Amino acid sequence: MNVFRIRIPKQRVGVVIGSKGEVKRRIEKSCRVKLNIDSSTGDVEIIQTDEGDPVSCLIAKNIVLAIGRGFSPERAFRLLDEDAMLEIIDLKDDLGFSKNAVKRIQGRIIGREGKARRMIEELTGVYISVYGDTVALIGKSPWFEVAKEAVWMLIEGRQHSTVYKYLTRERRRIKRLEMDIWKRPEEVI
Repeated sequence: MNVFRIRIPKQRVGVVIGSKGEVKRRIEKSCRVKLNIDSSTGDVEIIQTDEGDPVSCLIAKNIVLAIGRGFSPERAFRLLDEDAMLEIIDLKDDLGFSKNAVKRIQGRIIGREGKARRMIEELTGVYISVYGDTVALIGKSPWFEVAKEAVWMLIEGRQHSTVYKYLTRERRRIKRLEMDIWKRPEEVI
């Protein structure tokens, strides 16, 4: 039986629980886990139930982490899809940026009136959340890697126009690959 203990911001505990406990119940039901939430500290204990499996316990952990990093429950539940991924980039602790640099980078990722984030989300179908000192992404491959690279380009200081060109080029390339898969006849083995 697996047990995960994680901490989320206290401001996000109410979102994990949801109105009348509906989000918590949905996580418990869909992942077959038990959630113990301490609203005073933000500590969440995820316990695998008898009918649950270790993978669903990890998925529940990722859903709680995603909600804790600013995603809405609807977007976080996208992690229930088999090939969906979550990545959290900590700008301050992992990358060592100062508080001012973190704010500047967050502004670059969001863009003027949310344009940069919206462009990445629309062109790749990957959700992006900028919360606290972190940037989190939820999506599916191969789009996930494209969105992640676009975010890293913005973190490294590339111009927004360069990032937009990269996104449109990769979108065209992936769409062409998807079309090629449908055009090719199946090879008999």
